[in-house]
Amino acid sequence: MAERAVVINLTAVPTQRPAWADIDLSAIAHNARELCGEVAPAALLAVVKANGYGHGAVAVSQAALSGGATWLGVALVEEGIALRNAGIEAPVLVLSEPAPAAMADVVRFGLTPTCYTPEGLAAAAQAAESAGGGPLPVHVKVDTGMHRVGATPDAAAALVAQVRRHPYLTLGGVFTHLAVADELDNAYTGRQLEQFSATVATLGERPPLLHAANSAGALWHPAGRFDLVRCGIALYGLAPSADQLGTEVVGRLRPAMSLRARVSFVKTLDAGARMSYGLRYELAQRSVVATVPLGYADGVPRRLAQQGGEVLIGGRRCPIAGTVTMDQILVDCGPRASVAPGDEVVLLGTQRGADGRDATIGAWEWAQRTGTIAYEVVCGISERVPRRHG
Repeated sequence: MAERAVVINLTAVPTQRPAWADIDLSAIAHNARELCGEVAPAALLAVVKANGYGHGAVAVSQAALSGGATWLGVALVEEGIALRNAGIEAPVLVLSEPAPAAMADVVRFGLTPTCYTPEGLAAAAQAAESAGGGPLPVHVKVDTGMHRVGATPDAAAALVAQVRRHPYLTLGGVFTHLAVADELDNAYTGRQLEQFSATVATLGERPPLLHAANSAGALWHPAGRFDLVRCGIALYGLAPSADQLGTEVVGRLRPAMSLRARVSFVKTLDAGARMSYGLRYELAQRSVVATVPLGYADGVPRRLAQQGGEVLIGGRRCPIAGTVTMDQILVDCGPRASVAPGDEVVLLGTQRGADGRDATIGAWEWAQRTGTIAYEVVCGISERVPRRHG
């Protein structure tokens, strides 16, 4: 008898674990409104790939649309299908060219594919013809210097002409992607936009939609807004780079994710006690040590502790004590700290202290400590951490 594979969907299993991520959907809607106001008359495409940057794609999409977004963007056909299966009817752009075998699902679920090769266009046309419906809108992507994917400027004109000739395709838009828009003094962005405009000028009739700007492009490069901007990280209330943390427009955005848990165990250890794997953390004085049930399998970077990572307990910053383990961390709460099992711990987010003041640890703080970016931090919060949308 053949063995049957069993797949466990952790998100469908009721959790008793005292750890979770709060997702503030009102913040998503607020951020969408702010972005719409900032880039008008350009429209907003909310980028919800990677499960909405770890926030939950369906809930984020609904909140972004309520805040004024008119398009959604995904990386995978499967991500677009999940939105359709949830009842979301807004236009969904697949931001990279789908594999030929996936084009039938693109047509079936009413997604808009990106194309940048003759083979991709041929597959899209074949799928549309086989479905027997109307012409399939496609967006042609031009590589103006990112050099990841996209047609060369010379090839783009031929692809657009191919779309316009085909009875089962229609040109929905032409776009490019900016490589260094978050580096505000880098002239490369201007050169990319010049190249894009020059390419568009070779296409004859202006395409219905032109777009180039990611979050940084939308916020700081008005010439790149065109008809549509594609905002990801800013939609989630985070700056595109650490250099923009203090800017006025970022200050109007609200971070949507916080990561929280409850203390699971408390002990008092003497000065000189060493703890966690490798015994690398040594107490300088007798101290209360709390165990918190989140670890690197949940998205807490293992190297965070070695780089001075902290958490909030009672509105106070307390250092992570020793190596982050797979499922748990230890926290040095200090001498005579009043900490008990069940107390809330904030790893990302804001907590009010007994003095009435708020303390905050943000995704960019983790990123700067660990040598990465806030995008990776929020996308890295794993699926076994329950999301609480509200």
